[in-house]
Amino acid sequence: MKEALTRQRRLIILGSVLSTAHQAGEAAVPFLIGVVIDRAVDGTVGDLFLWLGVLGAIYIGLSYSFRYGARAAERASEQAAHDLRVRITRRVLHDRGGAESGRLPGALVAVATSDTARVGAVAVALVYLSSAVVAVVLTAVLLLSISIPLGLLVLLGLPPLMWLTRLIGKPLEERSETEQEHGSQASGIAADLVAGLRVVKGLRAEEAAVARYRKRSRVAVTATVRAARAETAYQGVVIVIGGLFLALIATVGGILAAGGSITVGQLISSVGLAQFLVGPLSTFGWVGADLAQGRASAKRVAAVLSAPEAVAGGDQSPVTPARGEIDLRVRDLAVKITPGEFAGVVATDPADAAELVRLLNRSLDPADGVVSLDGVALATLNPDELRAVVVAVEHHTDLFDGTIRSAVSLDRAGPATVDAAMAAADADEVARSLPDGLDAVLDDGARTLSGGQRQRIALARALASDAPVLVMHDPTTAVDAVTEARIASRLREIRAGRTTILISTSPALLAVTDRVLFVHDGVVRAEGTHGELADGDEAYRETVLA
Repeated sequence: MKEALTRQRRLIILGSVLSTAHQAGEAAVPFLIGVVIDRAVDGTVGDLFLWLGVLGAIYIGLSYSFRYGARAAERASEQAAHDLRVRITRRVLHDRGGAESGRLPGALVAVATSDTARVGAVAVALVYLSSAVVAVVLTAVLLLSISIPLGLLVLLGLPPLMWLTRLIGKPLEERSETEQEHGSQASGIAADLVAGLRVVKGLRAEEAAVARYRKRSRVAVTATVRAARAETAYQGVVIVIGGLFLALIATVGGILAAGGSITVGQLISSVGLAQFLVGPLSTFGWVGADLAQGRASAKRVAAVLSAPEAVAGGDQSPVTPARGEIDLRVRDLAVKITPGEFAGVVATDPADAAELVRLLNRSLDPADGVVSLDGVALATLNPDELRAVVVAVEHHTDLFDGTIRSAVSLDRAGPATVDAAMAAADADEVARSLPDGLDAVLDDGARTLSGGQRQRIALARALASDAPVLVMHDPTTAVDAVTEARIASRLREIRAGRTTILISTSPALLAVTDRVLFVHDGVVRAEGTHGELADGDEAYRETVLA
């Protein structure tokens, strides 16, 4: 939080100066009204109009200073929040990962939106806090000029008042942090349910999904209500304390006026200044609440930004052009793929298949073992540069808003490459079914398309990368058997001469590979062509043909 606000220090300082000028003008008004009254009683008409002119000039000044001070404060708030959102986005998208570990996507969105907004709001709070402090001090000085007891009462009463405000704000900070945590978890579950809505309906699990969200939402609502109660109680206590403080000032002023220590005009100024203090003292209330909530949100933002990297180290660049030899030795699993080989991998445990993909795209480094490309350990290579050579596509893929052409090319592949990839993935049939073809817009994650259509476009995107090494995990699970057979026959052609690893249990895909490695219980149990393994290994046959 400190760094984000420091970057906006110029706007915060400008806003503070202008806001302070506004508060100074506001404090001067009741004081000058008392002066005008005294001049009207004892002075000349010229003095009266002079001070009325001064009063009018102050009104003009405080009006403009408030307008531009508030603008500077809000701009600092928005820019600080925007800066944090950009930093969180960069951290989440960092090639070494780690920020998403243990967090639902919806929770990350809540941090990037709600929490950053609360941290940004601290800039506004700081501007008004500084002006409120100056306003109270200036009021004390003006009261000192009227009566030393009144001025000392304000100056001596302000520090314990601020300490008490900070003390009673502690529970609010804790409850605000809990509220944000539960709220982000509820948002995360909601986002996941919306993303998997078709799956939920297909499994007829609507009631279970609703019950899960309702339970989490109820916890979030309870936390929010508790935080709101704490905030309301906090502001109420601050207002009561401030009111008692003002009543004390007014009472002392009345006693002094009754005793002749101050004039009628000075009494009016004293009461007016006491009434003016209602604003700065109430500011302490909401500013304290904003600071408490900002600190709680800052902790959550800092937790994302400081999340440890999933893969550390490795700054070398892979040797290019890459031959495409893959050697993976992790625990008891040993997989070696020769350059240019079109290999299949069948894993009886889906977790083993998913881990292979993550090891090969280096979103995970092996705790025991090594994975190498052309004899160089992946752990020594820069992840971003490695992924330009080894494209390992996980089973679950997302399509983003934009045209089919941009979704497949990612604004890198040329038209010829895109056309070849679309044909190989049988995604050209999807484009032809849409009025605008490749220029058809995919919105809302392409949810208007069927699962098989989305999967074919995602497969075309992977093929359009034209990577020296391409790893695909179950790329055709949502397409029909006839379409899958067409895709299988075209994959070998488009990937000729380059290393390709198909992690799948699809007989159609495995039938076109050069070699299949059968992984069972974490080891390569057998290897050979699809036909040989289907004939000679019962476990393989049950895994692939069942």
